[in-house]
Amino acid sequence: FHRRLQRGLHWKDFAVLYRGNFQSRILEMKLQALQIPYKVSGGTGFFSRGEIKDLMCYLRLLVNPDDDNAFLRVINTPRREIGPATLEKLAGWAAQRDQGLYHVCDDFALGEVMAGKAADKLRAFKTWLDEKRRACFGHNSLQAVNELITEMDYESWVMQNASSPRIGEKRMENVWQLVRNIQRMLEKQEDDEEGASDLEAVISKLVLMDMLEQQDEEDDSDRVQLMTLHASKGLEFPHVYMMGVEEELLPHRTSIEEDNIVEERRLMYVGITRARESLAITQALTRKQYGEKIDTLASRFLEELPLDDLQYIGEGFKKDEEKEDQVAQASIANLKALLD
Repeated sequence: FHRRLQRGLHWKDFAVLYRGNFQSRILEMKLQALQIPYKVSGGTGFFSRGEIKDLMCYLRLLVNPDDDNAFLRVINTPRREIGPATLEKLAGWAAQRDQGLYHVCDDFALGEVMAGKAADKLRAFKTWLDEKRRACFGHNSLQAVNELITEMDYESWVMQNASSPRIGEKRMENVWQLVRNIQRMLEKQEDDEEGASDLEAVISKLVLMDMLEQQDEEDDSDRVQLMTLHASKGLEFPHVYMMGVEEELLPHRTSIEEDNIVEERRLMYVGITRARESLAITQALTRKQYGEKIDTLASRFLEELPLDDLQYIGEGFKKDEEKEDQVAQASIANLKALLD
């Protein structure tokens, strides 16, 4: 924000580079929360991932039982042996009753238009999700969201349909990332509204983020570029941010274990040379790994850079208050100029 306002830049002047696609998840959520437009290049947007679409449709159905599109996505995910013929008959019955598909799943007369076994499965699904709805909008909504995922054994479904165990694990990590984002949003509500917590408002905000991401995918205008270091080869941007320049990320853990970091050093060089005007390199103080927080180490590649060209900012380094004041004043001046 500061740099854009200070220099009158465009969002497309900025690129955020990272070693692995998994690093984009939290970046996307943060940019969406700040209403900064972005584009994920060479990868898939967070809300475009199949597992996120599944969970979002469950959440949409919780807050809006009339959402037939969400119902059709989740009714057989994970598989509940409710086939197309059953859904066709359900749709015909719903049209006769002038109601949504979900609402008529427990109609007492549903057995008249389909096999009793199929009607029982629909009724069981609605009974279960109604129970989850009551729990989600009760005292511990986050626990209820977790139970929603575990009770339908969604992880087994993901692992069975993944091309490899590693891909399945990554997809489930995306699911738990969404849950963590819900937790943060609920906690922020409590802080902002003196203890109030509204899951429905959080889900509505997530649905809006989803819609905005879909619009962004169709719009190639002024947006921050997010991409891996591999995908950035051959491209240049005025201002570049390299995220997670840490041991076991860059260089990657596998390269360290195999004592082969030559390609990792080349990737670091690629990232540095993508920047035409400025380059910011970031390191997290801690990261969560296998459910535990661990301290990070700065990448060994930083020691290979000329010290005179580096300016350290952040925890553990002395603030240049005069420079910070100059940046703030310049940002305010540019903001006033935009409003005039």
